[in-house]
Amino acid sequence: MQRGFQLGLLLLAVQLFQEGLGNIPAVTLSVLGFNVYLYMFPAAPLMKACVSLHYVYKDKEWRRLFLSPLHHVDDWHLYFNMASFLWKGIRLERRLGGGWFLYLLSVFSLLTGLVYLLLQAALTQLMDDPDPLVRMFAAQSNECAVGFSGVLFALKVVCNHYNPGGVTYLLHFRVSNQFASWVELVLIYLIHPKSSLIGHLAGILVGLLFTLGPLKTIMQTCAEIVSSEGNNLRPGSFFSYSGYSGTRRDHSEAPQYEQTNVTSDYRESDIAGLTEEEQIELAIRNSLNIRGTPRREEAARRPSGFQPTEEELRLEELRRSRLRRFDPGVSQQRSRRRL
Repeated sequence: MQRGFQLGLLLLAVQLFQEGLGNIPAVTLSVLGFNVYLYMFPAAPLMKACVSLHYVYKDKEWRRLFLSPLHHVDDWHLYFNMASFLWKGIRLERRLGGGWFLYLLSVFSLLTGLVYLLLQAALTQLMDDPDPLVRMFAAQSNECAVGFSGVLFALKVVCNHYNPGGVTYLLHFRVSNQFASWVELVLIYLIHPKSSLIGHLAGILVGLLFTLGPLKTIMQTCAEIVSSEGNNLRPGSFFSYSGYSGTRRDHSEAPQYEQTNVTSDYRESDIAGLTEEEQIELAIRNSLNIRGTPRREEAARRPSGFQPTEEELRLEELRRSRLRRFDPGVSQQRSRRRL
C-alpha cells in the first residue's frame, strides 16, 4: 500500500528545513528518512507489523519486533514521533557519536518490544482481578502496538539522565527531568487514551535499564568483544561521557589536544629550594629553549655560506632578548638596580 503526501508529512518537511538539513547528524537524518519511507511504502500492513503477545509469542511471528517500531498509523502519528526523535537524536548523536547512537537505537528498538511482551504477559494474569481499575489496565494485554513511541521514551530517559539538573515544560508546567518521563507517560494516556500505555512504559523501563541497570555494561562488553576482533570501536569514549545535555542546553565536547613527546631539561631536584618566582622564570626559559631547538637544528642543516634574511635575524634577536630577560644573572642585576 502506497500513501499519498499528507499534512503531517508537510509539517515534518517544514520542521526539517527550519532545523537545516546540514545541522542534522547523519544517523538521525537517515533513521528519520527511513521511517518516512516505510510510512510511504510500508513493508507490511499494520496488522502484520504490530506487536502483541499473541502474534509474536504464540504465532511465532518474531519479525514483528523489527517491523513494529518503524511503522505508524497515520501521518500525525508519524509527525509527532519524528519531531520528538529529531530533537532527541540531534543531541544524543552529537554526544555519543554516530556509531554508538545507531547501536543504541538498534538495542532500544529490539528491547522495547521484548519488554512490552513481558508486560503484556504479566497483565494477562490480572484479567480475572475483581477490581475494575485493575481489569481496565489489564485490558491492554490484548492490544497490538505499532510506532516509534517506546524507543522515544527510552531515549528521553537517557537524555534526562545526562541532564539531571534540567527541567521540562509539560502543558506549561515546570517538571524536573528526574520525573518528566513518568509525568509525560500519564499525560499522554489521559489526553489520548488510545495510545499504548504499556508500550510507553516499556520504553521507560528500557531507558532505566541502560542508565541505572546492567544494560550499559552489557553493551559495553559486547562492543569491546567486537573491537578486539579488529573493528574500530571505542566503547570507553562513549561510556565515559558526562556533563549536561538535554532540554535547554547542548553538550559540546572539550577539544582534544595532541600530546607532544617533549622532555623537560630540568628535573624536580633542580627546582628544589627555588622560590615560586624563580621556578616560573626557569619554566619559561626552558620553554623558550625548547621552542628554539628546531630553529637551531634547521640552521645546522643549512649549507655553509648561507646568509639569513633580515626577518630571520630579527626573530632570532627577539628570541635571545627573551632568554636574557629570564637569565638568573640578568635578573639579579636588575634587582640590584631597582634597589
